[in-house]
Amino acid sequence: MTISGVASAFPRHYYKQSEIAAALKRNWRNKIEKPEVLDRLLSRVGVDGRFLALPLEAYDSVSTWGQANDAWIEAAEELGEQALCRALTRAGLAPEELGAIFFTSVTGIASPSIDARLVNRMGLSRNIRRIPIFGLGCVAGAAGISRASDYVRAYPDQVAALLSVELCSLTWQRDDTSLANLISSGLFGDGAAAVLISGSERKAKGPKVIATRSTFYPATEDVMGWDISEKGFKIVLSPEVPKVIERHLANDVDQFLADQSLSRGDIGSWIMHTGGPKVLEATAAALELPQAALDASWRCLRKVGNLSSASVLLVLEEFVNRRRPAAGTYSVLAAMGPGFCSELVLLRW
Repeated sequence: MTISGVASAFPRHYYKQSEIAAALKRNWRNKIEKPEVLDRLLSRVGVDGRFLALPLEAYDSVSTWGQANDAWIEAAEELGEQALCRALTRAGLAPEELGAIFFTSVTGIASPSIDARLVNRMGLSRNIRRIPIFGLGCVAGAAGISRASDYVRAYPDQVAALLSVELCSLTWQRDDTSLANLISSGLFGDGAAAVLISGSERKAKGPKVIATRSTFYPATEDVMGWDISEKGFKIVLSPEVPKVIERHLANDVDQFLADQSLSRGDIGSWIMHTGGPKVLEATAAALELPQAALDASWRCLRKVGNLSSASVLLVLEEFVNRRRPAAGTYSVLAAMGPGFCSELVLLRW
């Protein structure tokens, strides 16, 4: 299986972190006892700016979950088409050549799902297999590559697409002044990414998917996710996340690599979900990596924030299109998310 195309797409609205912070403080001016706390939190999430699905001033008029979800559908169709078209162009493929499309998002819902709407919008095959995925959150980028790889392993003459669209700004809870919501309001951004995976019988250039691994951690459901109410998605973000990473990630990676007769020393590059500063620091500590090893992840976090499932795909795009490793190099692509769980993908260039 070959990753034959990777591309991203972003909304047209981009704001510096200071501009977003000012808007958030206006919204919460009578609800936060010490507004300077918000300044401190937003200055520590490692984000310089973010793309937003709507103009910043338009969020004042989004008062219901229905309005937010309608905006999500409209933007998800547009950005999903852009990302998928760019990935197809980079792979030299036509839309009708896709045999399957895996669509993931955790920031909105639609039925028919976004992948179905893109069949009409892009002229995808009437026989395309559609697999919409909801609920995996940040881990879904890596999990989607794994599931798409499973598909082309079964159908080696086909190409599968993974499309992630995350519009985190449309989940902002304007009445929630919890620490988790304040942090997420400063950390998460909007965007989309698409990855194409070609079966072994297709001619394709790109890194090979050598192996994948899914690991679930029992009794960790309360570490990350959503509480869903009539107001929409309320963030669940436990301070335990970095600790879970430090407890589990190294052992997961070591066992995964050992099954391929490899060790951490054989890995030339690490393609890691951006998470946030504490997540990246915990990842580096757990795997005993030098700071420079996660430079691409830090760069993506700084430029656009955490895009949930799309984040690790942006880091993958950075490697595929800008800093391609030497032929024969092994890479580990990894993400963690609600469950709580990890997904690992071994690549060879």
